[in-house]
Amino acid sequence: MDDYIGRLREGSLKLYALEKELPPEEAVRVRRAFIEAETGTSLAKVGSFSIGIDRVVKRNIENMIGTVQVPLGVAGPLRVKGEYADGSYYLPLATTEGALVASVNRGCSLITRAGGADVRIVRDGMTRAPVFAARDVVHAREVMAWVESHTEEIREAAESTTKHGKLSEVVTYVAGTSVFVRLEFDTKDAMGMNMATIAGQKVGELIERETGARLIATSGNMCTDKKPAAINLIRGRGKTVVAGVRLTDAMVADLLKTDTETLIEANYRKNLVGSARAGSFGFNAHAANVVAATFIACGQDPAHVVEGSTAITTVDRVDGGVYVSVTLPSLPVGTVGGGTGVDTQQECLAMLGVAGGGDPPGTNAKAFAEIVAAGVLAGELSLLGALAAQHLARAHQEHGRG
Repeated sequence: MDDYIGRLREGSLKLYALEKELPPEEAVRVRRAFIEAETGTSLAKVGSFSIGIDRVVKRNIENMIGTVQVPLGVAGPLRVKGEYADGSYYLPLATTEGALVASVNRGCSLITRAGGADVRIVRDGMTRAPVFAARDVVHAREVMAWVESHTEEIREAAESTTKHGKLSEVVTYVAGTSVFVRLEFDTKDAMGMNMATIAGQKVGELIERETGARLIATSGNMCTDKKPAAINLIRGRGKTVVAGVRLTDAMVADLLKTDTETLIEANYRKNLVGSARAGSFGFNAHAANVVAATFIACGQDPAHVVEGSTAITTVDRVDGGVYVSVTLPSLPVGTVGGGTGVDTQQECLAMLGVAGGGDPPGTNAKAFAEIVAAGVLAGELSLLGALAAQHLARAHQEHGRG
């Protein structure tokens, strides 16, 4: 140990190179001891973990010194009536926000009592959009024309890089001399960003070679990855999912402690008018809360909460009650790859019956997306009810402050 720490201090050994000389667990232990000494901080809690790290240090993280534990709760049972997820589920939620799990749990009770949430996936495709520099606007239009007339060649190049991914759409956009080619892929049970990026590089090289346009970047931000973007709201990215439930006036009064007209007005003035006045892309109460907590629990990329937050919540008056729905235009999820293989996250996916690849391929990721959407619906119902009944501050006083 002392020898390695000494070499780290003198610079003859780099932090990232420890795994080349030591087994993963020992490398992590030495690195943590070095950081403890350098910062004067005990990292005993960070160093106490149960996950296996052989795979983690190769695929999920660099310079590992331990783990940060996030409290994990469950909400449910939640009745889901999807095309891929059809049953009752306990939703794992990893969060440090008091009152969140309790709120989602109340929404789950309401949905289950109402017979379950209808859920449907209306679009599915992960995107990557290389950007090219044309000589002038005439050349830019020529590049567009070449792409539009050579989709089969583009498809062949893209699909040569992957066993599972299928190119489903190619759309071009121009801004001056910049040409963007938005590629959309069916990535089956993977969230698919790596798959789309590798395929996008291959396609970019083909277009550069055939058109003379310079490939500037494999990602030109028309994808759009991990940033608020109207294109994701309109065209979707990942899974586009809609979930809804019909509630009677009595259910609203009994469980949400308000009435349907007040619920409708709260949604209209808060989620629709308020969001429009603010220029928000999220027309919802707190979809990001449920997306983030589920993503952290289930090994998804937490940065994709940006896309997941752009949900639209609607409350329609129907005979004898209301029909409440959420639309998530951009929900990038997967059940293989990335953080889904970390032991604790894989257990959470297993709780939902969606760990690993589906049979047929793609069905597990679709089922997971449907469950997440139903969970978002549960969260929206509960918070809207709390707001309509003027109970929000009280709930946070009780749960958030102990």
